[in-house]
Amino acid sequence: MPLTAGWQQRLVLLSGVQRLRIAAQRLHRLVRGPLWFPHVPLALALGLGGLWLLQVDLGTRWQPFVRGLLAGHPQITPSLLPPLLIGSGMLTMALGLLLRSRVAWVMALLLAATAAVSMLFGTHSNGHLLLGYFLLLLALLSAAWRQFDHASVTASTLFALTSVVMLVLYATFGNYYLGAEFKPPITDLVSALYFAMVTMTTVGYGDIAPHTSEAKLFTVSVIVLGVAVFATSLTAVIAPMVSHSLQRIVNRKGGRMKREHHFVVIGNTPLAVNTWHELARRGQSVTRLLRQAPAEAPGEADLVVGDPGSVEVLREAGAHQATAVMAMMDDDSENAFVVLAVRELGGPARTVAAVNDAAHLARVKLVQPDVVIAPQILGGELAAMLMCGEEVKADFVMQRVFQKSAAAPRGEGV
Repeated sequence: MPLTAGWQQRLVLLSGVQRLRIAAQRLHRLVRGPLWFPHVPLALALGLGGLWLLQVDLGTRWQPFVRGLLAGHPQITPSLLPPLLIGSGMLTMALGLLLRSRVAWVMALLLAATAAVSMLFGTHSNGHLLLGYFLLLLALLSAAWRQFDHASVTASTLFALTSVVMLVLYATFGNYYLGAEFKPPITDLVSALYFAMVTMTTVGYGDIAPHTSEAKLFTVSVIVLGVAVFATSLTAVIAPMVSHSLQRIVNRKGGRMKREHHFVVIGNTPLAVNTWHELARRGQSVTRLLRQAPAEAPGEADLVVGDPGSVEVLREAGAHQATAVMAMMDDDSENAFVVLAVRELGGPARTVAAVNDAAHLARVKLVQPDVVIAPQILGGELAAMLMCGEEVKADFVMQRVFQKSAAAPRGEGV
């Protein structure tokens, strides 16, 4: 029987992967990983990249640059402005990564990508090292995208402030560098900052105007960037505030149930949906666990979305404090892995595993669920018995539907 042997090999392989995942999750909790990993290492890496970029481009020139900036006559060149903005932006966004901000994560990706492109087409002495560093940083940020899901007002305000500051620096130093191409000429930083603010806010008093093509194009870029940055920043700050307000309203309207002494129903099969409906109709507390969010709202159901085989997701669903955990998905191997994960959690919860294929019945019992339910297998037997004129007894039906696991430590039915 190739199918049975292949399924058994798959079960053994995935069982090993599941055990490795459980061991990794246990180590992650042991070192208090959720408190610092991976956002703290990534924030440090981003900040280090910003400092490295500034060191490569400024080098020993940073002291005369700062002195000239304080004196009002900085020695700025077009080639110095991009690394200055990118490096300072990385240092600021590193703070946002510490808050696990989604906005800071997006900005960090853009800054790292921009830095990598500048290293690729630049002429820096250590450009290949920085290019490799920023490419590695891009890969690590992309791999950890699930960890940056916060939309806090603090992080959004930080993003807005950073964007505005970078735009002001870009416009001010650009105006100062192209000062001779304006009428009257811009000869100091105060005038450059004044014209930058007037241009970004699209006020346009007309007392200073560009009179060369380069100055006109630069002014157009400042206007476009100013409108985009202010609109994006305003949205980034207001959106979390509105989201939090709506969340508070929803939570006040009907708070999440206390996940103790309840039933966890896993899967979106007809068996799982009907089990959920019948338990709810009898006044029982039920939490549904789905791999993906349903297309339609689940009504009044307490819903958890995630990988059913993950110990953390099961813990979120309260499986360690549940009366019973019912794995009723289409894939028999996934149902078996849920039982293994619940065993890892411990607790008083009984485990129920649905079996859809008769060839998998014996192997599902190897993971020792308390109860194995096989209604589809029963259907075939009942059809054959009725067609052959055999008598169907209630004891036979109950025995076939609820097949207790012989090796389970808790042998009672649910």
